[in-house]
Amino acid sequence: MIAKIGGGKTTAGLIRYLFDTKKAKDHTDPHLVASWDGFAPDPGRADDFEATKKRLVADLDLRVKQARRLGRAPERHVWHCSVRAAPGDRHLTDAEWADIARRVVAATGIAPQGDPDKCRWVAVRHADDHIHIAATKVRGDLRAARHWNDYLKADKELAAIEKEYGLQRVVRGDRTAAKRPTRAETEKARRAGKTQTSRERLRTTVRQLVSIATSPEEFVRLLDGVEGVLVDVQRFPSGDVRGYKVAVEGDTNAVGEPIWFSGAKLAPDLSFPKIRARLTAIDVPPARELGSRRRPDPWHQATAAAERIPHHLDHGDDEAAQAHIAALGEAIDILPLLAPSHLRPQLQQAAIAFERATRSRIRAQQDQARALRGAVRALRTAPVTGDGSGLAMFLDIAVLVVIVAARWHQARGHDQQVAAAHQTLAHLQAACQQAAAEPLAALAQRTPPARTMERHAQRILMIVPTHARQVFDDPAWPALAAVLTEAENAGHDPEQLLQHAARQRTLDDARSTARTLTWRVQRLAARQAPSARARAAQARTSVATRPAQPGQTPPSSPSQPGETTPARHR
Repeated sequence: MIAKIGGGKTTAGLIRYLFDTKKAKDHTDPHLVASWDGFAPDPGRADDFEATKKRLVADLDLRVKQARRLGRAPERHVWHCSVRAAPGDRHLTDAEWADIARRVVAATGIAPQGDPDKCRWVAVRHADDHIHIAATKVRGDLRAARHWNDYLKADKELAAIEKEYGLQRVVRGDRTAAKRPTRAETEKARRAGKTQTSRERLRTTVRQLVSIATSPEEFVRLLDGVEGVLVDVQRFPSGDVRGYKVAVEGDTNAVGEPIWFSGAKLAPDLSFPKIRARLTAIDVPPARELGSRRRPDPWHQATAAAERIPHHLDHGDDEAAQAHIAALGEAIDILPLLAPSHLRPQLQQAAIAFERATRSRIRAQQDQARALRGAVRALRTAPVTGDGSGLAMFLDIAVLVVIVAARWHQARGHDQQVAAAHQTLAHLQAACQQAAAEPLAALAQRTPPARTMERHAQRILMIVPTHARQVFDDPAWPALAAVLTEAENAGHDPEQLLQHAARQRTLDDARSTARTLTWRVQRLAARQAPSARARAAQARTSVATRPAQPGQTPPSSPSQPGETTPARHR
């Protein structure tokens, strides 16, 4: 059930519309269901329609005329609220609609319950699924009605009504959504043959630039270089950037001037102060680690950082969790710029959908998501090449993180964010399926001999017994066996790799357990294999640890240098 609130200058014009049955074809039986005193004249049930309508308008305007003589009447004295039921709801009776109308005018301040000076109002029903409430905003003491934040108050009351009446629960927002394009903007884009309005195109462009910029200054430089976009940067007398506004080249108003949008008009988190706060909290990792001969794989770094987000959502405070969700949004924003052309449509739709899930009333603690944001910026220099396994493993974990983010929002009553996360999942899962096909097929061609497969199967049964059957039935099982064999040939211990991969994050939420383990093992095996001395030390450590309980996996040391064991083993 939703409400729409507006205003006007003439009571007669609104009443004429509400009782019209000639121009408005859906007005089948207009009549009153409730009024300020229960005795208002009802033109829909009177023999003389015109005379009764005039009497109703005069009664509603009585206090307005009195206040006007004293110079107190507001210019727009008409208050109009329509309340509509959801398409799947049952048809409510007139008595039920009357109760809903009384609760709405009481909640909004138009006619507070028990107030003898409340405004005059009527509720008109001219269709099965909605009513219109018409009121004049002058109280009995000739003061103007106090109805600030009337939409939010009406929406809150309607949420309670839905629950009490057993009606469909409408998804409600928290006023953090980006402003939707106006009807004029939508029609203008349609006439021009464009699928996006200028507002939507600019919002996507700015979000993508924020996701790749490493500083506020670089963001401004990147924005100024976008083809087809006009940029106007405002600065303080000191020369520092104060704000910015953008326009699509060729999109002009009636006098030929560009139609400008400030960052805040595009989305609440795209104002320059908020962009600056996000970008100044980023640490971009160096191109090469000190003392390392290998250049770290940015896709592996981004995947490892994203894989830690569920822990932050489950165990961190809300401010840090919100920051990690926003950082994931930046990662999804950058994917269409890096992915192969056949994956871009799905990834672009995922980015557009998840944009709504990145904001809530919870203020993000930006410095808590530096690792992922830094890794995302490093991806600029690592376009998807080869078999695309880096993108595939990142999308695999991104699907899991979006699922956990949806649960996090749901636990806090963020209805619109939950719906956005679910929309994102459909696009991400489709992209993940396509991205994984080629690298998994390439790995499956290197399936090891049957004897080696049997050894790997025994390890799976020992280390992840509850998921073993899923792994063996999974089409990605040959690919997992292939990466285990290649890791073993490179000097890694397959058992320790599997143990470490299984400990990284629960496998319960994985759509494909074998595929998830494949990416984790491949990422772990990409690091340098331990030396013979290190493996001997690991073996002694494993022997020294206490025996595992029956049915539990024995604890073991991580197989890679630089990896730390969980806190309980330190």
